[in-house]
Amino acid sequence: MEDFFESQRVKNAAAAMPLAARLAPQTLDDFAGQQEVLGAGKMLRRLIEADKVASAVFHGPPGVGKTALARFIARSTKAHVSELNAAAAGVADLKKVIDTARLRVENNFGEKRTLLILDEIHHFNKTQQDVLLPSVESGQIILIGLTTENPYFYINNALLSRFSVFEFKPLARKDLEKIVKRAAAAENFEITSQAEDFLITQANGDARRLLNALELAAITTPYDGGPKKITLEIAKECIQKRHLNYDKKGDEHYDIISAFIKSMRGSDPDAAVYWLARMLESGEDPRFIARRIFICAAEDVGLAEPSALLLAEGAFKSAEVLGMPEVRIPLAEAAVYVACAPKSNAAYLAINAALDEVRNGPRRDVPAHLRGGMKNEGYKYAHDFPNHYVEQEYMPQPKKFYKPTEQGRERAIKDRQQQLRKK
Repeated sequence: MEDFFESQRVKNAAAAMPLAARLAPQTLDDFAGQQEVLGAGKMLRRLIEADKVASAVFHGPPGVGKTALARFIARSTKAHVSELNAAAAGVADLKKVIDTARLRVENNFGEKRTLLILDEIHHFNKTQQDVLLPSVESGQIILIGLTTENPYFYINNALLSRFSVFEFKPLARKDLEKIVKRAAAAENFEITSQAEDFLITQANGDARRLLNALELAAITTPYDGGPKKITLEIAKECIQKRHLNYDKKGDEHYDIISAFIKSMRGSDPDAAVYWLARMLESGEDPRFIARRIFICAAEDVGLAEPSALLLAEGAFKSAEVLGMPEVRIPLAEAAVYVACAPKSNAAYLAINAALDEVRNGPRRDVPAHLRGGMKNEGYKYAHDFPNHYVEQEYMPQPKKFYKPTEQGRERAIKDRQQQLRKK
């Protein structure tokens, strides 16, 4: 009788689990995507199959299989498994796991190895990470750290050097389609192609988000005797506002602003305005974006189109006084203008070269005729000469720093410079 009730309790607990948990991969072949680390013959797969997993970090965006793989390893290993979340655990929790792991080795228990799964490892500070180092180094603990952040920024070098680092990437469309098919079979529903396309697009590479939406859709779809049918209308009601991976202090923040700047520099207004929209929709500070447009106008457009700097300045001032949604307009105008403008970094290169000369080149004193204003003996006032130009020494040991290009208005600057030099 006890076996019956225990079996029923297990069944009830399983039924109460979210769909994402119920569909957790049971074999390595069940995993969608991540073939770069889990494909046939890959190192991590070989280590898992041989139960020889060493300390490692799994990093990547949410919903791509990091936790699922760690728990698969926990189920399949013969090692004793402990699991902590770094956002809630402290040094005392770590020391308890470490002390137990040491005793397990010293007393030669059957399960001598200890596998510690540490979720959100980036939340541990240096002191907490240092507590782990001796046990990881000695092999008493096999540590699998999970993080959505770049481990090279958040994990101590000493600890990181003991890890293998595996990057998990957002799931591709074909991987998410595979997950939809498994979910449909498990939950006995059908889904229209439009609804499937919508949910996959909105999932943004996140399997957990996709499965949560599918589960809600299946639950709320009326039952008429056959398989439930999820339509586009139902799908739209069952997913929240599209989640955009964007942490203002994380990798995605820097990746997107980098793409934004490089799109403007590369003269692609469509890409520039897309990355601008991504940042605005994710709640980025408009002033931060405006500063980057301002810098790009000076550094990459330069004198090929000087008015770009003025428009960028206007966008910057707008960002100081306007909020969303109005500020999106001047920001878009400035970003598009900078992207479409001819490009020259000649002024940028000139000041860098001049700074290098000041720091490392020979000392140059101001010529006597340039000191103390225009009345100095020997100074030639340029406006007294044809074309408002006169040749004289403005810098001892002359050296060329500014080399105008053929781009945009800078071509006229270059032509004038050449004409003056000829005269």
